[in-house]
Amino acid sequence: MRRSIRRSPIWLCGVAAVAVGTLPALPGTESRAAVAAEAAPVAAAAGAATPFATVEAESGTLGGGARVRSVKPGDPAPTAASLESEASGYGLVELKSTGDSVELRNATGKPANTLVVRASIPDSATGGGIDATLNLYVNGVYRQAVPLSSKQEWNYLNATTNPDDPNAGGKPYHFYNEFPLWITGDPVPAGATITLKKDAANTAAAYDVDSVDLENVAAARTQPANSLSVVSYGADPTFTTDSTAAIQNTVNAAKSQGRTVWIPPGKYLTNSLNGTTLNFTGATVEGAGMWYTTIYRKPTLPATYRSQILVGSGTTLRDVQIDANAVYRGVGGQGGADYGINASGAGGWLVERIWTRHTDANWLSGSNATVRDSRTADSYGDGFNINNSNTPNADKLGLNITVQNNFARGTGDDSFAVYSDGGASSTNGQISGAKVLNNTAIAPWWANGLRIAGGKDIEMKNNLVNSVSSNSALDIGVFGDTGRPLESATVSGNVLLGGGGWNGTRHGVRISSPTSTSKFPTAYSNVTLSDNTLRGALRAGLYIDRTRVNVTLTGNTIDGPADQGIWITSGVTGTGTFTNNVIQNLRTGQAATQNDSSATFTVTG
Repeated sequence: MRRSIRRSPIWLCGVAAVAVGTLPALPGTESRAAVAAEAAPVAAAAGAATPFATVEAESGTLGGGARVRSVKPGDPAPTAASLESEASGYGLVELKSTGDSVELRNATGKPANTLVVRASIPDSATGGGIDATLNLYVNGVYRQAVPLSSKQEWNYLNATTNPDDPNAGGKPYHFYNEFPLWITGDPVPAGATITLKKDAANTAAAYDVDSVDLENVAAARTQPANSLSVVSYGADPTFTTDSTAAIQNTVNAAKSQGRTVWIPPGKYLTNSLNGTTLNFTGATVEGAGMWYTTIYRKPTLPATYRSQILVGSGTTLRDVQIDANAVYRGVGGQGGADYGINASGAGGWLVERIWTRHTDANWLSGSNATVRDSRTADSYGDGFNINNSNTPNADKLGLNITVQNNFARGTGDDSFAVYSDGGASSTNGQISGAKVLNNTAIAPWWANGLRIAGGKDIEMKNNLVNSVSSNSALDIGVFGDTGRPLESATVSGNVLLGGGGWNGTRHGVRISSPTSTSKFPTAYSNVTLSDNTLRGALRAGLYIDRTRVNVTLTGNTIDGPADQGIWITSGVTGTGTFTNNVIQNLRTGQAATQNDSSATFTVTG
């Protein structure tokens, strides 16, 4: 479904097409594919091309007492996480009483044999979550019960015991989870309706439905020639016995024989016995597809050991899903979350068509490497983070890494990040040549959609961000006092919807620089933004702060922010070259550009 563009503001099935000046209303717009104008020419395209389409629940037909809940620019600025702020499009459908329903249509033009339902149900009174079902109908006829759970939802910020405890003074956040399922019986025909309905057997007090993905998944891939099967080495595809040692033994044997590794369809239990790390360095490891082959990490909780997968020089990893039983963040900590993949290596690596769920970040260092055509969801850390691994190491330089055509939803930190850290002694090298291209970031529940934190020759192009709960759609600057400065970055062709969340005073896009306590206190942040669309921020569209910034803005559109179009706060030094930008649909009394540092920050153009 390459570069598929739909005119309806309901569907997401590839990329966002944006016609400047005629964008549809933010709540209910699609996160990934079709944020499109009805009658204007396409001015930009952004986001990942995906094999699935997403329909927002709030665009459906409601039954019974179902209702839409949403927030929009101009509403009171958020001060805490909410079901609305964490929903894609900042909207959801609530089903509370028996008979409540939402009906959606399969408008993909093809049958769908799988769904991914993104929804929230309540936590238990003591934490740890509950299980429940929600009934699915196709063309009005009951088809199956969709199993839901809140056991990997509902964390509590600053809880005094652990982040899963609702009775320890923390603030609730991380409300949603994704629930993939195969359709029972025949696929949902093109043009058919699906209905999610709360019947008497569906016992959760409330069902908050955010969105549904529809996909026609192809048949499983078959074993490649010249490969060794992990099942032949004792791995168990039935999820009964631990397969960690068997998978690693297959990798070792394949490397010694010059062959590849094959993981057949199945769900493979790993890390249930100990913290042995699966190390795929130097191997080609292939599964039957992300819907067919799952490596599932299941340490005993509270966890006392790590469960990451290592990717190193010469690794190719493709066509697998990586999932875990984690319940909160803390890399290698008690909550069970660890990196989806931990990649490094001066010799380069390739990761493609993987799906990580309930993990910490996909942590990406090394040189001359690529991750593409992949998904991540419900993470407890960043979606995809390009970095220098916070250490001076020739295998972890963060040089020329590309993250392209990936889809991230519901991440527990920045969906896509570039992070250059100097270390305590400032000896870590500068990241260079990172490219973040044509990716989609939907509804991160913590931090930002896109993040540039230091680096040189950074390119962030043609990405789509929709609905950020806590922070900004895009944050540009540095990270912490050891963060290296941003020497140069180009940000172009991105579509940035929303931002301006509850974690302090946040805005649609923020540009900042090192503070006075930084290892690099006099450094400037240098960035060019061109041909981006910033739309529907819950506060200012673009906010420039923190001391030293040089920015070029060319051909951008800032549309309908709640507050100022551009706000340069007091105390900023530097230059701004602003040309051919459009700031429109401002609210009464709001300035297009407010420069509170006019004596020290010079705007020309």
